[in-house]
Amino acid sequence: MSHSRPNGAQRWISAGKRAVLSGSLASVLSTAALAWLGKRRIGKPFAPTNATSHWLWGDEEAFNALEPSLRHTAVGYATHHASAIMWALFFHRWLAAERERRPLVILRDAAAMSAIAAFVDYRLTPKRLTPGFEAHLTPANMVGVFAAVAAGLAAGAFLNELDERAGTRRRQVNYPSQMPQSRV
Repeated sequence: MSHSRPNGAQRWISAGKRAVLSGSLASVLSTAALAWLGKRRIGKPFAPTNATSHWLWGDEEAFNALEPSLRHTAVGYATHHASAIMWALFFHRWLAAERERRPLVILRDAAAMSAIAAFVDYRLTPKRLTPGFEAHLTPANMVGVFAAVAAGLAAGAFLNELDERAGTRRRQVNYPSQMPQSRV
C-alpha cells in the first residue's frame, strides 16, 4: 500500500475540518470576551456583538443596537463566527507547514494569526467590513478580544492534535476480523 502526499485540495479540506473546531472555539471565547467587556464598559453585553452587523444594517443602526435581537445579535454572531472559522482555516494551513507542532509553536502561531487577523480587519479591510467592536470597546479591550481569538485557535489545535493522535493509535491496532471461538 503506497501512501502518497496529500495534494493542495486535500490539504485545504483537512485544514477546513480542523478549522471548524478551532474557529468555533475562537468565536465562542472571543464572543464571551466581547460580552464581558461590553457589560463592563457600557453596561450592555450584546452591544459589541450587535455592532458586527453594521456591514448589513449600517453603522448608525448597528452601533445603537444595545439589546439582544435576531436582527443584530444573530447577524453579528454569525458574521463573527464565519470570520473566526475563516481565520482558523488559514491558521491550520499554516500549522500544517510546521515540522513540529509543539505546544509553544501552536501558541506562538495562534497569537501570530490573531495579530494578522486584527491587522487585516482594522488596517486593510474597508470600514464597512470591519468587525465593528471598536464602536464600543477601547483599543486595550480589543487586544483582549483578539487574545481570546488566539486562545480559541490554540485550544482547537490542541484538541485536533489529540484527536489525530488517538485516531492514529486506533488505526495501528490490528483487530482480527472475527473473534476466536472458545472451545468448551
